Amino acid sequence: MERKSEATNNLSIVSLFSGIGGLDLGFLYSGYNLIWANDFDKAAVKTYAANIDSNIIEGDITEIYKEIPQSDILIGGFPCQPFSMMGKQKGFDDERGTLFFTIQKIIELHSKKPKILVLENVKNLLTHDHGKTFAKMKNILEQLGYIVHAKVLDTKDFGLPQTRRRVFVVAFLKSVFGNDALDYKYPKGQVLEHSVFDLLDKDVSPKYFLSKKILPTILADGSGNYHSKSEIDLPVARPLTATMHKMHRANQDNYYHDIKNRKKFQEDPKRPISDVRRFTPNECRKLQGFPSDWKFVVSDTQLYREFGNAVSVNVSYAVAQSINKFLREIGYVG
Repeated sequence: MERKSEATNNLSIVSLFSGIGGLDLGFLYSGYNLIWANDFDKAAVKTYAANIDSNIIEGDITEIYKEIPQSDILIGGFPCQPFSMMGKQKGFDDERGTLFFTIQKIIELHSKKPKILVLENVKNLLTHDHGKTFAKMKNILEQLGYIVHAKVLDTKDFGLPQTRRRVFVVAFLKSVFGNDALDYKYPKGQVLEHSVFDLLDKDVSPKYFLSKKILPTILADGSGNYHSKSEIDLPVARPLTATMHKMHRANQDNYYHDIKNRKKFQEDPKRPISDVRRFTPNECRKLQGFPSDWKFVVSDTQLYREFGNAVSVNVSYAVAQSINKFLREIGYVG
């Protein structure tokens, strides 16, 4: 989606684990005021600074969290690998999983707690360890005084042709909102009007095409005892991943026939290439809802990682708008 501007709602936000700012953009577009952002990844910070706000702080949140200013809203897509189906699902046994407890420390840092929390993670967070992991998180937030909501939202329901299911936790401080907080409603999805084919680039470099040598491996359904059907040319893309630069098999990553662009360049006898290619970084940008004026200031490898890790902007915008709607309906005045 292109950049939007709304009148300020006078609510300040602190952004944790900001990445390249997919979650942040949705709130900035909705009138919230960003006062502090952080990520430990150097490349992501470089991209964020070039496209959103140069004041983002690079550093380990566990070491600098005491520097975080008081804010009205705390947002963050905290690391998902401990709970992801793609990882080992160690949860709190993984040191990245303990970053939730750093969020707890940040909430407790100031006498005035954030009025609203918005936390994003993989959908498996809700079922990890038979639901015990999320139950523990929810209990901690409730003890801190919040009424907690959680729902899985899918990117394809918000205008982007990508299946990407993520849980969004939205919590309201009961001392501020009272039982009105129970009435918050998540944004409703819409019928998808576009397919991947509407977003594909018109001109594509030969470097994004698969070699004829690797193509059979990429299209294989699996190996050994693992079998999963490989499909390409999907109208709704599989989830973009942080490791898609490694080019996994087609049962995990996205590949498309592109005869038109393939005809534009001659065969290289040293590397015969097929008419099947992967997404370009620019196509990943579009599939995640980042604006057309987005500056690419890092390598392709880093771009794939950044877009694969990002929160879809269309979804974060819908969540921010749903919070605005809730605040209007209850007559909240900050």
